[in-house]
Amino acid sequence: MGYSREVYRNAAAALAARRASAEREASERRAAFFEACPRAAQIERELARTGVAAARAVLAGGNVRENLTRLKESNLALQREQKELLRQAGLPEDHLTTRYTCAACGDTGYIDGKMCACLRQALREEACRELNELSPLTLSTFETFSLDYYPEQVRPAMEKLLFHCMEYAKSFSFSSPNIIMMGSTGLGKTHLSLAIARAVIDRGYGVVYGSVNNLIDKLEREHFGRDEEASTRQSLMDCDLLILDDLGTEFRTAFSVAEVYNLINTRQMTRRPTIISTNLTMKELETAYTNRFTSRIMADYVRCLFQGDDIRQKKRMLGAQNRTRQNGAGRA
Repeated sequence: MGYSREVYRNAAAALAARRASAEREASERRAAFFEACPRAAQIERELARTGVAAARAVLAGGNVRENLTRLKESNLALQREQKELLRQAGLPEDHLTTRYTCAACGDTGYIDGKMCACLRQALREEACRELNELSPLTLSTFETFSLDYYPEQVRPAMEKLLFHCMEYAKSFSFSSPNIIMMGSTGLGKTHLSLAIARAVIDRGYGVVYGSVNNLIDKLEREHFGRDEEASTRQSLMDCDLLILDDLGTEFRTAFSVAEVYNLINTRQMTRRPTIISTNLTMKELETAYTNRFTSRIMADYVRCLFQGDDIRQKKRMLGAQNRTRQNGAGRA
């Protein structure tokens, strides 16, 4: 899965923290029980000695099977006595064992060299956390996207666009088409791109989201050696779905224009889906990024045209009106 290096690192750290916590808690339970029941501590030491004795019996030769059978019976008798002591203390049989969050892999994240489901889940959770942290909104969903803010004459078109985005997320795969969301500021482009991101992450894919301005800034710092860990470019190239928000708002230089084109071109060649949102028209994109860039967009991207009035402005106005009514009711 194409998650960023930081997402992998943080997910692995989360599992390591779970494992350490489980082992610490088990150690504390054992210490408390052994202090209250010295015989249990003695049994623990005897069980450890039977393991060493079994190894010695094999190395010594002679009647190995008979010796191992005797040691096994002794071991089982000690385990039964230990369970009885736990029962008498009103404790469960697994009180002395380490209770990992994931019993399948012991919170290591891998089973026989293959990634465990718990690590895949940790990666999704970390990607969601990172996406929410980076986004200018609280992580958006399709359920919170309201068509009520759009004028009646454009509402059918926006409803169709909403369903298109929902279907895109539901059926996302490596063969999904690229999308460019176009329209003025405040029409819901970021909201729907983030809703797609969340749904795609929930299905186990790796998503990288960022405003073009912030991503170019990171690429520039890494390129010119001002950032020790240069992993942004690889993450942008390798992720399953890349979401470039606010294309055209970045400070454009020869470096930024080249980076944007290289990113779009490389992901198209490797057939990795990309979603772009922009306030610019196709003509404005051509002026900003050259004809070669826009020809790629026109040929390989599905255009989603957002219509209506600035929703953020409407929400601010409604919020101000509600506060005024509440203040008036309070004074009354």
